[in-house]
Amino acid sequence: MDCYAAWRRAGFPGPGSSTGLKLTYADLADADEYVTTVIRFVERGIHRPAPVDVLGMLDELMDRIDRLAAESSAEDQEVARAQHAYAALTARLYRQFLRAAPQQ
Repeated sequence: MDCYAAWRRAGFPGPGSSTGLKLTYADLADADEYVTTVIRFVERGIHRPAPVDVLGMLDELMDRIDRLAAESSAEDQEVARAQHAYAALTARLYRQFLRAAPQQ
């Protein structure tokens, strides 16, 4: 629940000024949309994982963000750190959600 509360409180990071960070921003929004299934689980007990590999998406996204950060301006490096931190928190939350699957 701590991770869930932190994710709900976390502000969604901005897009930055580079094309690469704008693309990672959009991809992070897509992943975030899939992760909203966790809300249904917490509020109503419905455990329905996303139909895609959300953790794979987030892992690939964090790698891309790290590569972009290495070649970004100081301002965009800050955006990249914020995007990476949000993606990591989201991955942690979703991983915990998957572990909480009801036992059959």
